[in-house]
Amino acid sequence: MRSLTLAEARERAGLISVTSYAVELDLDQGAEVFGSVSSISFTCGSPGADSWVDLKARSIESITLNGDTLDPGEVVAGRMPLTDLAADNVLVVRATMAYSHDGQGLHRATDPADRRDYVYGHLFLDAAPSVYACFDQPDLKAPYDITVRAPQDWVVLGNGAATAASSTPGEWRLATTKPLATYFVTVCAGPYVSVRDEHDGIPLGLHARASLREPLERHAAEIFSVTRQCFDYFHGLFGIRYPFGEYHQVFVPEFNAGAMENPGCVTFRDQYLFRGAATRDELLSRANTVSHEMSHMWFGDIVTMKWWDDLWLNESFAEYMSHRCLVDATEYSDAWVDSSIVRKVWGYGAERSPSTHAVAGVEALDAQSALQNFDGIAYAKGAAVLRQLIAYVGDEAFIAGVRTYLRDRSYSNGTLADFLGAIERASGTDLGAWSSGWLLTADRDTISVETEEQDGVVRTARLLREVPAAHPADRPHAIDVAGWSDGVEVSRVDVMAVGDQTHLDGLAGTAHPAVLVPNASDLTWARVRLDEGTLDALPAQLSRVPDAQARAVVWSALIDGVHVAEVSPVTFLDVFEATWLLEANASILTRIALYAEHRVVPYFVPRPAQAPVLARLARNAGDLLARAEEGTTRSLAAARLLAGTSADETLLRAWAEGSGLPHGLEDDGDFRWIVVRNLASRGLIDGAAVDSFRSRDDTLQGALNALMCLAALPVPEAKAWAWEQLTGRHNRSNYEMVHLARGLWMSPDDALVADYVERYFTDVPAMSAWVGEDALSRVVLAAFPKVFTDATEALSRAALRRDDLTPAVRRSLVDADAELREALASRAIFGPVLGVGTTASPT
Repeated sequence: MRSLTLAEARERAGLISVTSYAVELDLDQGAEVFGSVSSISFTCGSPGADSWVDLKARSIESITLNGDTLDPGEVVAGRMPLTDLAADNVLVVRATMAYSHDGQGLHRATDPADRRDYVYGHLFLDAAPSVYACFDQPDLKAPYDITVRAPQDWVVLGNGAATAASSTPGEWRLATTKPLATYFVTVCAGPYVSVRDEHDGIPLGLHARASLREPLERHAAEIFSVTRQCFDYFHGLFGIRYPFGEYHQVFVPEFNAGAMENPGCVTFRDQYLFRGAATRDELLSRANTVSHEMSHMWFGDIVTMKWWDDLWLNESFAEYMSHRCLVDATEYSDAWVDSSIVRKVWGYGAERSPSTHAVAGVEALDAQSALQNFDGIAYAKGAAVLRQLIAYVGDEAFIAGVRTYLRDRSYSNGTLADFLGAIERASGTDLGAWSSGWLLTADRDTISVETEEQDGVVRTARLLREVPAAHPADRPHAIDVAGWSDGVEVSRVDVMAVGDQTHLDGLAGTAHPAVLVPNASDLTWARVRLDEGTLDALPAQLSRVPDAQARAVVWSALIDGVHVAEVSPVTFLDVFEATWLLEANASILTRIALYAEHRVVPYFVPRPAQAPVLARLARNAGDLLARAEEGTTRSLAAARLLAGTSADETLLRAWAEGSGLPHGLEDDGDFRWIVVRNLASRGLIDGAAVDSFRSRDDTLQGALNALMCLAALPVPEAKAWAWEQLTGRHNRSNYEMVHLARGLWMSPDDALVADYVERYFTDVPAMSAWVGEDALSRVVLAAFPKVFTDATEALSRAALRRDDLTPAVRRSLVDADAELREALASRAIFGPVLGVGTTASPT
């Protein structure tokens, strides 16, 4: 199907207005296809003009326009021409559609636990025409009436309240919706199990696969609590009540993203229903996703962007509001700490890549190109920019502007100009220069502090700001600089940093701190470069800094420094070894361990040095596990790290068989798979053993983990099988392909997987012929060779010169290539000294 261009969207929106959709879906036609009938009422501002409707069908039974029959054979590249339009029109399309397995359109998955099927609609970004005929662009909103026929034992959910027809078993009618953009329409159907509640007159529902009934019911109280708190907070903040009737949250299988903000029927990846033990940061992450999607009900759903180049506005706003809501209205008052170590680390990675882009103002000439900017910049950077905007105009003016924007554009569409105009009017501040620096210019500044001291006292201090040469901009930074010595805060200065340097007069005359942290409260978006004295002091001092937000900023700075080859991985590992056992914040504790195991070691440590580094991590994990209180986040984080890094075959085999497990992990299937993956990747078990563990966990998640473990087996036959399963036409789901890719590159040496390096650059891009863009973009990243050599880089460079790559493949390849070059640069500088850190564990 052709990707809609901006010019085409403007032309069509100027010609037609959609009055209503009536959609009938027949989901009782088997596992491959479903029936779709679309009745679209619309007007044409220039009677006699021509246009088109979007349609991507398996087959088309009939098309009528104002009663006249049209030829289905005229559908070309997903478009049906509509000629000689009347002032008022009714288009009826009867078609047969195909279920998808890549997370787009109407996705159908079979749960191996009970062999029952589940369906959900994910119509972002341009998948709606694969479900029903429509004018697929965000500024042609309309109300929907949807009828669904399903197997009689299925439950149906959607944007409007669903009612089962008493006279026709299996038929469901959904209440008429408010005007929706096409990509917000969803239907979820299957033998879902449910937990229901009500808050402030709003019916609430939680739903999941039948095999997930236990975790759904176990987590329902927590999810409902966060849901109620978010509703109360957003009602008060925005001054507009939630308008979409019931509020359902459906946990669906094989979901590409974290969640999708379909009005009235939010879909989530069902991994959020933790089958086993969950750390506090995992609960925080889920709460943040609940809050994020709910904030979209106002910013995105009530008011929708006019065109995809303003997609950032939806996501930046929701990213900011979700954290704000958690801090102000829930128990997760440390949500901004989590943002620093999770979301901003992700966003900074996107900013380092050659594919970096401005937050806003990047004109998307077609819909698919807009998808390439749907990344950590749109989310994390955008949220940080909004925090800077609030510091610039004041929170009261910001909220007043947001309320005006939502009120004036309700059930319609908005643009960046509309949003900034509302903020300008509320604040009386011209945002032209501010917007140019923060929203319309890519890249980030680097900030650091330079001090002069005498006898341990700061004489002068300056905040230095380095502006990227490729993207110079005037970005004022509202930040703070703070310092600590031996756990005592000795200084903190708030400053508006402008120009190349800003004097920090508030630091003069204070004791020079052992640890000095620019942007200590993480208010701005910038790369933080720590001074040498601070870097040297971190092993002894970081765990004593009482401010978790500042500790998160330090860790983020270390991660950034490793990626740009300014900080040695040894430094990172030394700080980890000296401080991790004492870390109190759950997000820092768990995420830094994951980063050490899954990024620092495989990317920045050459294979010969990886075994001793993993042994260091395992030693730290064992130390913490011995000290941590049973059943706590600290205990769980330690057990997971030990399970993934230990070379102790006796321990691993005992844990895999359920013997001697830490408290709370006795029946944790997800934890067992960490152990099994480690055993498999070391060649300590074979495929038959993996299959036996798979038989104990006959679920979707068990099947995925088994695929990864089978692909991880360090024998040529396993790698050949994994490659063929990944790149062949096996109708694998998006999740299956990613798990196969991850397992394949687990290898004790490069030689075992060397044959697949060159093949990657031909076989994986070719998958665009049968895999959707969104799913394939994830596969490209997961399957990129983890053989960090100059030869791999040369192949990558050559691939990027090809002119036949799809936009999603090219963007993901650019990002993966950037990560490869980061690894090569770091290894070239620090490789000779890796693995020699000797900092002792604290006692």
